[in-house]
Amino acid sequence: MRKKIVAGNWKMNTTYPEGETLAGAIAGKTNEVPGDVLLIAAPPFTHLCCLTGALREAGVKVAAQNCAAEAKGAYTGEVSAPMLASIGVEYCIIGHSERREYYGETGDVLRKKVRQALDAGLRPIFCIGEVLAEREAGRHFDVVRTQLEEVIIPLPTSDFEKIIIAYEPVWAIGTGKTATAGQAQEIHAFIRRVLAGKFGDSAGNTAILYGGSCKPSNAAELFAQPDVDGGLIGGASLVADDFIAIANAF
Repeated sequence: MRKKIVAGNWKMNTTYPEGETLAGAIAGKTNEVPGDVLLIAAPPFTHLCCLTGALREAGVKVAAQNCAAEAKGAYTGEVSAPMLASIGVEYCIIGHSERREYYGETGDVLRKKVRQALDAGLRPIFCIGEVLAEREAGRHFDVVRTQLEEVIIPLPTSDFEKIIIAYEPVWAIGTGKTATAGQAQEIHAFIRRVLAGKFGDSAGNTAILYGGSCKPSNAAELFAQPDVDGGLIGGASLVADDFIAIANAF
């Protein structure tokens, strides 16, 4: 059985006191969420050491928003996967569209980051998706296939089984636009077929999250699709009531 997952990506938001308040508000509401829904929170790096314990006690798994492509060394400003694992972080978002666009992260870089995360015992939440021009040109299937082939398809099955996929229609992030439930299902099903071509039955157990402006008003329709296993939530994860409402949308 695939897990139902709602992961909140806080991005570069909240000071530490604000993050502490948000984490406390989420932790205070986890008893409202069905037991078969896995909650994950990805606060900024500055918050992780102090918030991880309290979130985990409330049943919320903790993710980092990124990790370095190297395990250690003279890489000023970077945070390695072993560092993250050492403070109780269990997941790591890798390949988010903002990292690809703003920081030029290529398939080669992301392949190294996934390897680092896996070697440190972290579970990658690997992001793929197309920009508006690619969608309008009808290239979205080719784009996501290439992104999978660059990083995920080369993995052995034992590593692949630790991966969560997050599909991001990049044109819907922070724009208020949302893929229709039918569009989300179409491409999620395509992603699963691509994965099944390499990994067989294991692809049927892989959670594929929708990552494009998911909110309480549209989560139920999206999550009702057979290949949409939850959401990678941006803005709505900064409001505890909204985040919990999304988790209750299954």
